[in-house]
Amino acid sequence: MYTVGLYTLGCKVSLYETEAVAESFRALGFEVCPFDRVCDVYVINTCTVTRESDDKSRKYIRRAVRKNPSAVVCVIGCYSQNSPEEVKSIAGVSVVLGTRDKMRVSEYALDILTGKRRGQVVDVGDLSGVGFEPMKIKSAERTRAYVKIEDGCECKCTYCAISAARGPVRSKPKEDIISEVEALSATGVKEIVLTGIETGSWGVDLKECGLADLIVCLDSRNSCGRIRLGSMAPELVTEEFLKKISQTNIMTPHIHLSVQSASSSVLRAMKRRYNSEMLCRCVDNIKKYMPEADITADLMVGFPGETDEDFKETFDFVSRAGLLDAHVFAYSKRDGTPAAEYPNQVPDEVKNKRSELLIKEVGRVREAALDKIINRKKPVEVIFETAKGTGYIGHSASYAEVFAESESDVRGESLLVEPQHREGGIIYGK
Repeated sequence: MYTVGLYTLGCKVSLYETEAVAESFRALGFEVCPFDRVCDVYVINTCTVTRESDDKSRKYIRRAVRKNPSAVVCVIGCYSQNSPEEVKSIAGVSVVLGTRDKMRVSEYALDILTGKRRGQVVDVGDLSGVGFEPMKIKSAERTRAYVKIEDGCECKCTYCAISAARGPVRSKPKEDIISEVEALSATGVKEIVLTGIETGSWGVDLKECGLADLIVCLDSRNSCGRIRLGSMAPELVTEEFLKKISQTNIMTPHIHLSVQSASSSVLRAMKRRYNSEMLCRCVDNIKKYMPEADITADLMVGFPGETDEDFKETFDFVSRAGLLDAHVFAYSKRDGTPAAEYPNQVPDEVKNKRSELLIKEVGRVREAALDKIINRKKPVEVIFETAKGTGYIGHSASYAEVFAESESDVRGESLLVEPQHREGGIIYGK
């Protein structure tokens, strides 16, 4: 039996794709092993969202080559799509694919192992005109599973290299999503995260229905647990969208917004499709239609030209929105993007200082959000995932981390917990 080790860099979409690739290797008779084992094949699913992502991608490619110099080392994903020449030049790389035909990697690897194919395989093509690459997973190791429903992005934000790496918006067919979600739920998965590069754009190319209609359809079938959404662009979280999903039973009271900045001038320079006023209206509508929902966000600091006043608008947004949590990151130059050539690049020391301040503010506001959950004095539904000391930890429907003591193993179970107090960003309850 041949062995394969896989490593993922990047987002939830990449995590899903890696699992789908792993299942394709299993179907060919491979044993899927930990990446740090000596394997016959290695697959590195790369990311290119920042310079650091490129560096990490190269690091893990070289790590695989060192682990077993005779292995078939395969590189797929966003970094190899945008920089195939860099990847193919790394000594020891056998297969270079991008984001178009990832599912072929197991076939290529087996052909090389069995001598049917010789030499380096480089198959990175143009993404225009391609459809959604068929892929699905049949099982998940955890009680939460990701299901990729969309690929591509047409925003063309001035700082981002992902639109080039992923191509135009393509949607997984509705019936394929329903069958995959229901099949995973039947295996015991209690929460499905519908994810994509631009999740909220699902369906625009199918011209049948939108994301809210998909959720309503899943809800009506009564055949899956709770549904959570991947990152949502604020302009796509419309009042109509919120009205529809708020009336379903399966939708979690949690929205993750790809905010980036709360400054209209910075958003305009980024070529985002909303401004500060629209962002605030989005937050207000979430609170109106989903009163117990918690909001998390992605926040960027140090975009070229960002002033102290611009940063303060983003800083103040954290409190105004009452964020449960946020991923804070500094702007990173990406070659070939317009923002890389913008004047008034923000010095690294300023970026770092703003990151520190914003992370501290997120922590302060998180405590207030957790207190709000505790003060409702209502039990929360928690899907427990991991053991911790004398108890177990999991996530509530609104994505708060919750700990409860238990003599029996409750991993994989969905139980009601009475919140009692918080400590270190975690709710402790019974």
